[in-house]
Amino acid sequence: MAENQIINEMQFDVLREIGNIGSGNAATALAKMLNQKVDIKVPKAALLDFNELPQAVGGEETIVVGILLTLSEDVEGMMMFIMKIEAAYNLIEKLMFMQVDRNGSLDEMQMSCLQEIGNIITGAYLSSLSDLTRLTIQASVPYMAMDMAGAILSVPAIEFGKLGDKALMIEAEFGEDAQNEIGGYFLLIPTLASYD
Repeated sequence: MAENQIINEMQFDVLREIGNIGSGNAATALAKMLNQKVDIKVPKAALLDFNELPQAVGGEETIVVGILLTLSEDVEGMMMFIMKIEAAYNLIEKLMFMQVDRNGSLDEMQMSCLQEIGNIITGAYLSSLSDLTRLTIQASVPYMAMDMAGAILSVPAIEFGKLGDKALMIEAEFGEDAQNEIGGYFLLIPTLASYD
């Protein structure tokens, strides 16, 4: 695929379907972790420029948790799972059966819990992607950060901006309403060769 070539509608439909299946597997993994039924709304997919990503998750100053993995083998690039801080608090409370101080910082145990959640969710997503495409995808140890969306999303822009300027964003909502929202955003940022 040439760097400036825009993918056609059929190719985007394939990427969107990969996102749907990946999100479904992530919801199943989350349900097992929480030991309860997890409803998932139909995921929304978009192919966005890097500079559009912060706005898509609520704005550059929105506080988010980001879990980042680098990909290697048949698909090279990066995957990131991003959730707004409220969704992170909701997940911690559901998993650890405790109230989170929403005005303070998270403790080491809570941060570790979030990292493990991110690891399991992204692992389920990548596993379905690998099964569907029959490609070998190796993921790095996940790295987690909590910061403003603009800061967190600058990492893929800097790392992969020289290889392309698009990211596949899948918005997955696992909750019934905003109060119980436990969803987030999957960003798949393959190298141009990996898109092919």
